[in-house]
Amino acid sequence: MLKSVELDQYLTSDDEEEMGEGFFEAIEELERMVREPSDILGGMNGRLSSRELQLVLIYFAQEGRDSWCALEVFEWLKKENKVDDETMELMVSIMCSWVKKLIENEGDVGDVVDLLVDMDCVGLKPDFSMIDKVISMYWEMEKKEEAVLFVKDVLRKGIEYEDDEGEKGGPTGYLAWKMMVEGNYMDAVNLVIDLRESGLKPEIYSYLIAMTAIVKELNDIAKALRKLKSHAKSGLVAELDTENMELIEKYQAGLLAEGLRLSKWAIKEGSSSLQGSVHERLLAMYICTGRGLEAERQLWEMKLAGKEASGDLYDIVLAICASQKETGSISRLLTRTEVSSSERRRKTLSWLLRGYVKGGHIVNAAETMVKMLEMGLYPEYLDGVAVLQELRKRIHQPASLETYINLCRRLYDASLIGPCLVYLYIKQYKLWVIKMV
Repeated sequence: MLKSVELDQYLTSDDEEEMGEGFFEAIEELERMVREPSDILGGMNGRLSSRELQLVLIYFAQEGRDSWCALEVFEWLKKENKVDDETMELMVSIMCSWVKKLIENEGDVGDVVDLLVDMDCVGLKPDFSMIDKVISMYWEMEKKEEAVLFVKDVLRKGIEYEDDEGEKGGPTGYLAWKMMVEGNYMDAVNLVIDLRESGLKPEIYSYLIAMTAIVKELNDIAKALRKLKSHAKSGLVAELDTENMELIEKYQAGLLAEGLRLSKWAIKEGSSSLQGSVHERLLAMYICTGRGLEAERQLWEMKLAGKEASGDLYDIVLAICASQKETGSISRLLTRTEVSSSERRRKTLSWLLRGYVKGGHIVNAAETMVKMLEMGLYPEYLDGVAVLQELRKRIHQPASLETYINLCRRLYDASLIGPCLVYLYIKQYKLWVIKMV
């Protein structure tokens, strides 16, 4: 993406052949610093070729020469409309080289920022973000603290930022994205919040990056908990005790609070076009933490903001609400099935069924299966097995027995299972009753 390349800054024999007397005279005059560079070059305008002007830049960009003079020369070239693509690329390369040397030689972050300010003042506009380039340099050299200090200084001095697509972004979001890519989710979140609370006002895009990092952190926690529960179920590890579960829930609640704070800043400071993206991230947070009512609200908030969620997201929220038996939410979310295709309706009801099973609401799960059969929508084989197995475990309960027999009959009528034998033992009379369903 970055088109800048480093060029070895030396004069070749070919270059020497192109140099006229005007070139050496210009160098000598500029070295004396008796007159302004613009006055010197203006007086020799017709005597210096484009190549010689480029060589003047290279001469003063060398180690031990006056870099200020190189910037002055470029500024004059810009004003005289003598900067072609090659000259621009050359000056960008020189700037990148200066920045890299400052970073490698443990130069002060403030010096790097001042150099970027000078670059902007002389009209040097590369077709990529120089700020992003500097952040990448710090990051690749494992100077992450300096990268943070650099971003703070850029925000403090209000340096204009423009990415390689000409859009206004910002250094905070770019650095936060770097952190997030490496899996340092909370570092990204803390960076944005700390900058905002210190009054530096990071760009609005960075709030969305930080919210995405929270989603990833919550998702990792949810995956770890599912894996832990699976191991506990198989007896490989002990189940989490109440104290540990409370700590996990407290940590999740803290992350949600941070996400809400970021969302308020984004909505307050951003345009209405961002609201859909904000609610989309809040939706993902509530899904990761299994909060059905809040997740459902975000679905409608997204819709009001003009950003429609996918059918799969509606189904996931429906399953969460079913596991918590949120009757009102379930009813509202199911209204979508009235205008859905049969395949979409089958998928949605399957999610509802699984949600009931996960929450232990087996009678409701069985009723959902019956409803599907009445609509001519066959449930998945494993879903049916799961419901029947759970009903068998509770068959001593009157409601479960009746539900079990009714479901078996429905499944048999649909040719999904064979005949069933139901055994009932009446202890008082020491009597077994066997019935075929």
